[in-house]
Amino acid sequence: MHSFRELLEQFEKRFNIQEFPEQPARLYDAARHMLHMQGKRIRPILCLMGNELFDEIVEDAFEAAAAIELFHNFTLIHDDIMDKAPLRRGQITVHEKFGEPTAILAGDVMLVQAYEHLKYISAEILPDILHAFNQAARLVCEGQQLDMEFEARHPSEIPMDAYIEMITLKTSVLLSVSLQIGALIGGAGDRNIHHLYEFGKYLGIAFQIQDDWLDAFGDPQQIGKQQGGDILSNKKTFLLVKAYEIADAHQRQQLDAAFQHNGQQKVQQVLALFEALHIPQWAETEKKKYTERALHHLEEIAVISSRKKPLEELVNYLLNRTS
Repeated sequence: MHSFRELLEQFEKRFNIQEFPEQPARLYDAARHMLHMQGKRIRPILCLMGNELFDEIVEDAFEAAAAIELFHNFTLIHDDIMDKAPLRRGQITVHEKFGEPTAILAGDVMLVQAYEHLKYISAEILPDILHAFNQAARLVCEGQQLDMEFEARHPSEIPMDAYIEMITLKTSVLLSVSLQIGALIGGAGDRNIHHLYEFGKYLGIAFQIQDDWLDAFGDPQQIGKQQGGDILSNKKTFLLVKAYEIADAHQRQQLDAAFQHNGQQKVQQVLALFEALHIPQWAETEKKKYTERALHHLEEIAVISSRKKPLEELVNYLLNRTS
């Protein structure tokens, strides 16, 4: 069995070989700009880990992993355009650097290139892989649409269960399908694939809670960005939705007033209200709840415990990270 870091090294060696055509230069430079940013590569490595959980890693898994990473970056380019985000991973976003039309097309060619990788997968399993990939792609788009609709609504109008469903579609589904596709390649049965998919789903929810907490309360030196970026951009997060859910009328008024300000004054006022409402403690409890659900499904997978060790280590890393 390989660790996440070992699989990451293997994937990077292969993925870096992937080249787009030279012309038109601006289009493919935009695509390369996105791919050269230092992402965590969680999803493609989950695909490899899903394969290795049941059998030796085969070439099909690397093709699928590349397709998943390309699809993920395609969604990020388009998300940044919709969110009007100036930065991604500490670097200027594709649409800011190359313009929106080129950024849209760069995302599109990434999606096309994803299917170029999928076409090399063994014919006997390709229909199942394509079905899983396409279903996930559709659900991710549905999640992004819900996210956009939520951005137009006041936080008090967003029920927590609806917000969790949106995160499940937008974030968790791609983690789940990465594991699912790897497991299909590894020859897993339906029961094991179900538990692995559920493991990825709950891991994704816990991951997003941790991400939201880090943005609000993490050390800016460690996370590599300004504290409270989500607050400054008025982004809906687990923390904000929960705060409005449990706040009394006066506290809601204070939250509303805080969001009328700008800069660090706004961040500090919102964080103070989060503290008063015990939102950090709630987030830790929720993260633990979803982590336990994820680990329960991992435990239910019918393979020897030692084969699950890399996934257990990954859970520990992702949900206790400081950046």
